[in-house]
Amino acid sequence: MDKITVYINKLDDFAIGILILVAAAIAGLLVKLVLFRLMKFYNRREDPLLVRSLTEHLNQPFAFFIPLLFISIAIPTLPYSNETIYVLKRTLEVLDIIAFAWILVKLTNVGRDVVRSKYQIGKADNYRERKLYTQLQFVRKITIILIVFVALSLILLSFDAVRKLGTGLLTSAGVAGIVIGVAAQRSLANLLAGIQLAFTQPIRLDDVLVVEGEFGRVEEITLTYVVLKLWDNRRLILPLNYFIEKPFQNWTRTGSDILATVYLYTDYTVPVDALREEFNRILAGTDLWDKQVSVLQVTNSNEKTLELRALMSAHSSGTAWDLKCLVREKLVYFIQKTYPHALPKERAEFTGDKAAGFLKHS
Repeated sequence: MDKITVYINKLDDFAIGILILVAAAIAGLLVKLVLFRLMKFYNRREDPLLVRSLTEHLNQPFAFFIPLLFISIAIPTLPYSNETIYVLKRTLEVLDIIAFAWILVKLTNVGRDVVRSKYQIGKADNYRERKLYTQLQFVRKITIILIVFVALSLILLSFDAVRKLGTGLLTSAGVAGIVIGVAAQRSLANLLAGIQLAFTQPIRLDDVLVVEGEFGRVEEITLTYVVLKLWDNRRLILPLNYFIEKPFQNWTRTGSDILATVYLYTDYTVPVDALREEFNRILAGTDLWDKQVSVLQVTNSNEKTLELRALMSAHSSGTAWDLKCLVREKLVYFIQKTYPHALPKERAEFTGDKAAGFLKHS
């Protein structure tokens, strides 16, 4: 009978402890809901960027962190043995570290939102913004890796059995670096190339590049590779060290403005002055031209045609492409309509018997 009574008492203690833990978790969730409802209410009235970003990114981690905090407070009140309390505390320490690391990772998103709101990449002259975004993206990813590394080390250090492993993880970075360098030399080279790219910046986010004969815009820079969005929406994936080791064209290296070029090949009889006047008239009639550069010159000649180059400026690479297409179409139409004899042609001269025979057969 005494054994049954002891068993029932233990069962009662277990149920009471579970109820305390559940009540603490529910209390934490209620506090979290009230806190974030107040933040959302404040956002609807004032719409501050920082509070709005905090509300968006910290909603999920705080739904995990605040109940853990309340459970930690309730642990000493549990009617459990010292061994059970110890196990619960160790478990909560691990969960608290995970929750705190999660919050820190989300705070990097908050910092990104604040920077992006202050520096808008969507404007025409976005050279400074693209430079900052490239550095910000790389630093954020390195920060997340460091947060995860430190959190994992702290978790290991919280257990006596693996404390030495955790200490070694924190203090033997040199040995680990050698092992990693031997095992993954190319990955390490890409990571080092990423650090170099982030601060020397031969390329930036949204730069316009010509790589391997492909024209595209830098869409993403990760820790190991670059994603180039091509003009036809294909993606070209290249390792970071490609941009350290091989040549490529960067059309927006020092600014977003760019010169557009159109080449025409005509007969020697083309009136260049009239074509130049039409070129200037076309530019004056479009908003694509930024009114900085407009030149039409004869740049080359051979035994059959003249080469004419129309040079004009635009605010961005996309605008420059549209301007090139417009000018090319208008100039070709002008030549076809006004000076059709100036289109490229083949000439042949027949003399003597060959000329007579040609006329006879014609």
